[in-house]
Amino acid sequence: MKITSIRADGFRNLKEVDIALHPKLNIFCGSNAQGKTNLLEALWLCTGERSFRGSKDRDMIAADGKKLSISAEFEDNRRVQTIDYAFSRSDMKNKKLLINGVSMKNPSELFGKLRCVIFTPEDLSLSKGSPDNRRSFCDQSVSQLKLSYRNVADKYKRILEQRNLQLKLIASGKSDDSMLDIWDIQLAQMGAYITMLRYNYCKKLNSTASALYEEISSGAERLDIVYNSTVYKELEGRIDYKGDLFGEYYDKLTGSRADDIRAGFTIHGVHRDDLLCSINGMPAKDFASQGQHRSIALIMKLSQAYILGEEMCDPPCILLDDVLSELDAARQSFVMNKIKGMQVLITCCDSSQLNHTEGTVFTVKSGRVSAEK
Repeated sequence: MKITSIRADGFRNLKEVDIALHPKLNIFCGSNAQGKTNLLEALWLCTGERSFRGSKDRDMIAADGKKLSISAEFEDNRRVQTIDYAFSRSDMKNKKLLINGVSMKNPSELFGKLRCVIFTPEDLSLSKGSPDNRRSFCDQSVSQLKLSYRNVADKYKRILEQRNLQLKLIASGKSDDSMLDIWDIQLAQMGAYITMLRYNYCKKLNSTASALYEEISSGAERLDIVYNSTVYKELEGRIDYKGDLFGEYYDKLTGSRADDIRAGFTIHGVHRDDLLCSINGMPAKDFASQGQHRSIALIMKLSQAYILGEEMCDPPCILLDDVLSELDAARQSFVMNKIKGMQVLITCCDSSQLNHTEGTVFTVKSGRVSAEK
């Protein structure tokens, strides 16, 4: 997977950006608030994903602008393709989305076309932060491999909200628990499916990450990543998500109704699961040092890229948003060595800090991007 060109205008502070990218290394330099991250964010939207900043559509249009437009040309192992993404402030619901000139209805239809893995400074706390961050990481990773997964995960969240609302109504005496069965059946169906895909992905993640971590620690430490389910005690070898996995999930929901009503939310389910990391058998969240946490985060993101490349028989593009400046020299070198063979886009304040012998260096200033000569 190689991005050959990017055009953007009106996206935050970006102005008339039109650049051709190097097939291997692209470094975007500039002071803070000049638009480096905006460029990666614009490109990330072309993958069909939501903003990694959690931004709303109205915040993406320049403060003094009326519309935005983004275009990315890329080539995979089969052909050259183009994605066009645009919308106006006056009509943000009706986005103009084109793949090779063919109109699409919503951004989710872009999934699987342009495949990228992004790494931001916030990802460095992946192993020690909230379980929600690790669940999001897992969901994003799975959805890149299974395009229908995101729709199921989003629907699960909507049904969960309805069930939690019903629990509150029951607790206040405004409803009874007979209404819960409607939501429990749907949650069990989707939850069993989500669990199975997450668990299988986590096994691949553990295998890849363990090998990489052994290398970054020079064989001194062993990393293990396991999927921790709040519903199932054992998942190995189980694939019947419409049968016994569904049944066990449903029984868990019905069996904990009284506790859920008292709590006011659903205690068990994929929305409470976690990816547990350990080093030499010790829980990372309790015993890992700051350096170890950073190494785990690096390895998890690298593993995401490796697995995606292996499954799709085509390495993804790597987007590094001001991450290398947060790492020591040894980890910087490790990352750069491991992403050789992939196209890389890096943002930084000073390119001289990066040890590179090839690629293109771009200057980003006041939303404009130009290649250095």
